[in-house]
Amino acid sequence: MFMAAAALHGYHVLKPWGDSLEYDVGIEQDGSLLRVQVKSTTMRTRGGYLCQFRRSEQAEEHYSVDDLDLFASYVVPAQAWYLIPASVILLPTIKRGIMVNPVKTIQRDNYKYEHYRDAWGLLGKSRDELLTFRG
Repeated sequence: MFMAAAALHGYHVLKPWGDSLEYDVGIEQDGSLLRVQVKSTTMRTRGGYLCQFRRSEQAEEHYSVDDLDLFASYVVPAQAWYLIPASVILLPTIKRGIMVNPVKTIQRDNYKYEHYRDAWGLLGKSRDELLTFRG
């Protein structure tokens, strides 16, 4: 779904062969590659949806900004995409999960990640530009 949505927004989408890389999808632009890790959630709590950013339930090793540039998290029941720079999730300390709420009016104080909802323009940024974002 992410690949189709990114292509509909005009981006060149690349799929790595196999599961040997740290990211799921590449976005090519002017000879540069953005590395995107795609996640999804259905985990509803009373405050919204929990988006988790772990490799797997058992994995000890964390993602790194050296391995990927952006997380694309899909909230399945709300059909909402959140495109979040990896630096927001991984720096200065690693966040294992964040809360988002695509079903209520945006409340900046309570839901600080809402400005990443449908932030497709981030796919047009360079790696260096994405590294400057902080959560």
